[in-house]
Amino acid sequence: MSTPLPNPSLQVTADHNLKQEDAPVYAPAQGEVLLHIKATGVCGSDIHFWRTGRIGSLVVEGDCILGHEAAGIVLQCGEGVTNLKPGDRVAVEPGIPCGECFLCQDGRYNICEDVQFAGVYPYHGTIQRYKTHPAKWCHKLPDNVSYAEGALLEPLSVVMHGIKSAGLSLGRGAVVCGAGPIGLIALAAARASGAHPIVITDLEPKRLAFAKKFVPSALTYQVNRDLDSEGNSKEIRKLFNFEHVGEYGAPEVVLECTGVESSVVTATYTARRGGTVMVIGVGKEIMNNLPFMHLSLGEINLKFINRYRDTWPAGLQCLAGGILDLKPLVSHTYPLEKALDALHTCGDLSNGSIKVQIIDEVDNVL
Repeated sequence: MSTPLPNPSLQVTADHNLKQEDAPVYAPAQGEVLLHIKATGVCGSDIHFWRTGRIGSLVVEGDCILGHEAAGIVLQCGEGVTNLKPGDRVAVEPGIPCGECFLCQDGRYNICEDVQFAGVYPYHGTIQRYKTHPAKWCHKLPDNVSYAEGALLEPLSVVMHGIKSAGLSLGRGAVVCGAGPIGLIALAAARASGAHPIVITDLEPKRLAFAKKFVPSALTYQVNRDLDSEGNSKEIRKLFNFEHVGEYGAPEVVLECTGVESSVVTATYTARRGGTVMVIGVGKEIMNNLPFMHLSLGEINLKFINRYRDTWPAGLQCLAGGILDLKPLVSHTYPLEKALDALHTCGDLSNGSIKVQIIDEVDNVL
């Protein structure tokens, strides 16, 4: 369809390049809405697809518009849409499951094998001005939640699914491995969930300093490159007064938010016997060094999540109700026309970026 303005987009190619070019605009089909995407957060997965061309079995085989952490405004509604109208501000849940398989029927639509996920080839993502999306997977934003916050609902959803599956408890200790965007959201959510004490770990002191400012009650631990995973775990456990309270006082839950093998191994040694290690981070396809017998003898639950399910409404309540304030995480913003710069900023850890967002503030787009 024709529009008053072009549709600039950021695309990844099969040969690991990025390109900015105008994309076609489609009229909304039955059950769909046409959105003006106002904000998209850059995710580590976008960087993975750009630099390596794949995440596990998800392979970039052709040009694909990146982006899946998004919020926008409804421009048009397709036939049969009754829950939204033009002018509604929405957050985009980017995965569209088949709705028919046994997993979808069981409510576990996040692990549907046929999910169409925005920004994962061949399904175009949200780093563009105009995008169609099923109305069912667009969630209205409360008046006091901005587009930038709406775009943070996607990483928040990842964390919420992980925390629910891990089973954090009031007054029980927890560790968050990694002070990137997911780790920092996990830190804030764990604090809001009542876990205490909470330790967050990272290699980078600047990120730990940010974490301490973001959640002042948290304790920080800079991972020591001179120690092995077991050695680092012993130092982390000391922060829980382990020498006096013993195994009972060791952290009950470890939220592993890096996906790095050495960090996952550290997490397994850090959790108390009978505890849970929840791997939220995305890592390499094969890990060979997990301490199997340590996990087995201690009945330590090593658990995993894949994205999220039924988290957007609760996430919106957290933001609108002031339970979580994630606005400080947005460290850099770029206009849509400079989306390429946003990807480069996110991919360079030396610049202190936390969450980079691409925004489009133009009006009269239709």
